Amino acid sequence: MEYLCRLMNWRLLLLIIGLSVGLTSCKTEFEKIRQSNDPVKILASAHKYFGEEEYIKSQTLYELVIPYYRGKEEAEDIFYNYAYSHYYLNQFILSAHYFKNFSNTFYNSDRREEAAYMAAYSHYELSPSYKLDQSYSNKAIDAFQQFINTYPSSPRVNECNQLIDEMRDKMEEKAFYSSKLYYDMGEYISAKTAFENLLADFPDTKQEEEVRFLLAKSSYLLAENSVYDKKERRFKEVIDYYEKFKKKYPKSKYNKELRELVKNSNDELKKFKS
Repeated sequence: MEYLCRLMNWRLLLLIIGLSVGLTSCKTEFEKIRQSNDPVKILASAHKYFGEEEYIKSQTLYELVIPYYRGKEEAEDIFYNYAYSHYYLNQFILSAHYFKNFSNTFYNSDRREEAAYMAAYSHYELSPSYKLDQSYSNKAIDAFQQFINTYPSSPRVNECNQLIDEMRDKMEEKAFYSSKLYYDMGEYISAKTAFENLLADFPDTKQEEEVRFLLAKSSYLLAENSVYDKKERRFKEVIDYYEKFKKKYPKSKYNKELRELVKNSNDELKKFKS
């Protein structure tokens, strides 16, 4: 029994040593290439790792040889793969930067159009939920629009327009969400301004009826809670908002509630006349 235990322990030890040596040799192979100072060998390995989808390793090796190959024939493939390595690693800020640089640098490349598109698409990948800041959505829209202007005959134009529409819908949803948040918090001045800006920025919004209703209601609640000197002007605004609403939506489900607000506003205005 003791002999068998020793034998098993030796076998386990040999297995651990074997695995350690194997892992060390793999690591050493990459480290030897990285530390070789041989740009030809490093570039060949970078391309190999890229083809094997080992993007961290390929990216590391490309960074080493970029200074050596800058301005040479090999530079185009290096910068193209280098940009994609960032994209595949979800490093979209950097991939947008490097794709744009590629497009601006390699004017005669047949991959220039693709790089310009991928620069815009990298910004699209950064576009967050509608509840969050939409700066990257704006950047993506600008980049896609620039792509369309530069390559109007590209087969990618239709997709660019669809993605622009998608992000504008998201930005519209963000504008409505923010405006409604002001309203729910009782910040009626901010809500009014936000609702008006939403209508100006998105004149074809699908939520126009609700937005105009909330705009009129925000105006009423603001007037109701205003100091005396501002009440008269603000109650008159409520009536103006309702008149515009009624013309556009004569059969709206909100009309009953708005008529009540207008009645109350007129009652308040009578106090000023007396």
